[in-house]
Amino acid sequence: MTHTVPDGVEVVASRDQASRLDSPPLLVLDAVTGFLDAHGIGHGPLAWQRIGDGQSNVTYLLERGGESVVLRRGPRPPLPRSTHDMVREARIQKILGEHGVPVPEILAVCEDEALLGVPFYLMSRIDGTVITDTTPPHLSPADQRRATSEAVVDTLITLHGLDVTEGRLASLGSPDGYLRRQVERFRGLWEINATRDLPAVEHLADWLARNLPTSQAASVVHGDYRVGNLMFAPRAPARVLAILDWEMATLGDPLADLGYLTATYSEAGRPATPLELTTVTRSPGYLTPRQLAERYQHHTGLDLTPLPWYQTLALWKAAIFCEAIHTRWQRGERPHDTAFGPSLGTGVPRLLERAAHHAGLSAAPRP
Repeated sequence: MTHTVPDGVEVVASRDQASRLDSPPLLVLDAVTGFLDAHGIGHGPLAWQRIGDGQSNVTYLLERGGESVVLRRGPRPPLPRSTHDMVREARIQKILGEHGVPVPEILAVCEDEALLGVPFYLMSRIDGTVITDTTPPHLSPADQRRATSEAVVDTLITLHGLDVTEGRLASLGSPDGYLRRQVERFRGLWEINATRDLPAVEHLADWLARNLPTSQAASVVHGDYRVGNLMFAPRAPARVLAILDWEMATLGDPLADLGYLTATYSEAGRPATPLELTTVTRSPGYLTPRQLAERYQHHTGLDLTPLPWYQTLALWKAAIFCEAIHTRWQRGERPHDTAFGPSLGTGVPRLLERAAHHAGLSAAPRP
């Protein structure tokens, strides 16, 4: 349901009202309306609805004069250096769209932080389905459940098949040293964001650094590739219309995406973690993480022997990322978060336990 009346906390009518708040709002209607006017998007009053299950960046559906667009921005400042870069995220999608990757069309980018306090961009609205805790009726039959799982892994295979050695794709990053940089970067993020002592973080960081695998290939790495970041067609058969949320994308080791997908994928009988955001795959008919990996290996030919290392990396990074969200919630920077932020008090240690399980470190230290 779209809204037309500001709540005075997350959404305010004017920049003057925003300046009087202790915590900056996420939407300032007069600023957004002016930006839409400047780009010829819609006319008249603005309606909005927060959408998506993302816990980091913020996404709104905007409706105005019969036109619908999607606005994506970072969380409330201050933001850690090099994170929540909406300008870069928009640029990545523009480049990938030129190479046939299913992404939303980027309509406009605002680098002026004076409007909302952070940069943001507008993208096209896609008429599709995001799968979370309910299986859409058109994808509910057993054959469509399997087809859904196959579409998830096949879309990843296609993404990883792009030639990243030349052209604009080559400008997205340097794949050399990607895995070591990931370990070092997230270790540093823990030091910045943590407010409690969880020895398993350093224990796992040391294990990851000592056991770095040799990358077998270089590809576009999405960085948050999961079922909930895919938009499916609104009618059968199962087909991916768009890959969403490109904040973490770069060039690197493709098995990082496969490790993340399989480590966060919900499976019947597996202990739940905060990163299992699409729980329907616990139901019969969907491929298991092992079957996803086997299909990926069959089409790419990559050796998946080191996959547990990549799964460990994925959940260790997720724990650090979630600890940053927990810290923001504790500081009152997520005033409407009554569920996810509080749950991370126990959720982050659960992620670390699962990471240790993949690493074969059953005796990972507890706080």
